[in-house]
Amino acid sequence: MEDQLDQKNIEIKSVQMEKGESKIAYTEFSNFSAEAEKKNRRLFNKFLLFFFILFLVGGSYWFGYSRGKEVQIKESSIIPFLESSIKNETNKDIDFSIYWKVWDILKEKYVDKNELDPQKLIYGSIKGMLAATGDPYSNFFDPKETKDFSQDMEGSFEGIGAELGMKDGILTVIAPLEDSPSQKAGLRTGDKILKVEDKSTMDMSIDAAVDMIRGKKGTDVKLTVLHEGDQETKEVIVTRDKIEIKSVKMEMKENGIAYVKIIKFSDETSKEFSNAAKEIISSNMRGIIIDLRNNPGGYLDKAVNIANLMIPKGKIIVSEEDNSGKRDSVFSTGGDKLSSTPAVVLINEGSASASEILAGALRDNQNIQLIGKKTFGKGSVQELINLPEKASVKITVAKWLTPNGDYIMEKGINPDIEVELSNDDYDNNRDPQLDKALEIIKEKIE
Repeated sequence: MEDQLDQKNIEIKSVQMEKGESKIAYTEFSNFSAEAEKKNRRLFNKFLLFFFILFLVGGSYWFGYSRGKEVQIKESSIIPFLESSIKNETNKDIDFSIYWKVWDILKEKYVDKNELDPQKLIYGSIKGMLAATGDPYSNFFDPKETKDFSQDMEGSFEGIGAELGMKDGILTVIAPLEDSPSQKAGLRTGDKILKVEDKSTMDMSIDAAVDMIRGKKGTDVKLTVLHEGDQETKEVIVTRDKIEIKSVKMEMKENGIAYVKIIKFSDETSKEFSNAAKEIISSNMRGIIIDLRNNPGGYLDKAVNIANLMIPKGKIIVSEEDNSGKRDSVFSTGGDKLSSTPAVVLINEGSASASEILAGALRDNQNIQLIGKKTFGKGSVQELINLPEKASVKITVAKWLTPNGDYIMEKGINPDIEVELSNDDYDNNRDPQLDKALEIIKEKIE
């Protein structure tokens, strides 16, 4: 080796030390030559430098790792929203540590902590976050709610097939659907449902009742009902089935008047209304009544499609304004097969969203009279976004305006002719609003 010591220049002494009867032998190196000493010093310096560098690298890594852990812990609880999607006015850092603190307290102290479902807690947290926006139309749907919502919009679901409502605080059958399981089981309009299975409905919301009554095709649900005029209740067993609901119903009235009721704007609405339009034209109907009462809305594009059949090409149907203030308008594309046929539109407090878009478009473009009561007043547009685990979120992405530029949020659309529909009218199957619509359309076609 280059740095090997020259044995000739080293004197080896053996020294013996006595300690009792023990003898310890060791070797001592001495008398290094000058050249060997220099070589050995260079070797020592190299090793010293190597360990010094190793110390610096290791120390730096340890310091960086420790510091990184502190920063990571800090950043996991305090998130600065600088270039992210949400920024408050003061650009304050948002402290998430309070969320996890409550989470830990709940797990530690809640009386039924072993019954807690972490997934439900997360879903509840998301629902609370959206509720904090103050926007009632931005909602989170868990997997079951997503499935129910999709089925409703498709116009089909599994259940008993009855329209339910609250009347005098009692769950009441408004109407069993034609050929539905509820009708076949003997349920009638006006029946009071006092129990679902063995649970009283007295303090139950309509949504909770519907959730209990709905179920898979082929399964049974026991209802305790009181028929109108009876003194004793009856137990009715209804076997659930798949229910198909048409979103458009048409009836030919006298004097060549077509009555078209749009129940909601679902997947099949455009097709069903188009079929109704063809029948109106082929039957040479002289006037049309469009009934949008109690239509809660639905898909915006379905309302636009119907407007296209009743408004000439190139007219504004609706305008949308996004969160940046940018405004885009949706124009009619033609196919206005019914634009020359006299029409009136029925509206009420239950007409919302897409119903109001269609009513506003027909009023502003065609001077079609609106009859009934002021509409609900929902002037916003939602987008449904699918999420992992088959959940979804519905977010308000824009506000909409009528062709004349009216923003109707919480204001609604006022009818041209206001007509009341009292409880007494409802109980006795009278419809003064429809009667007025028939009167007006007759005047238009005569």
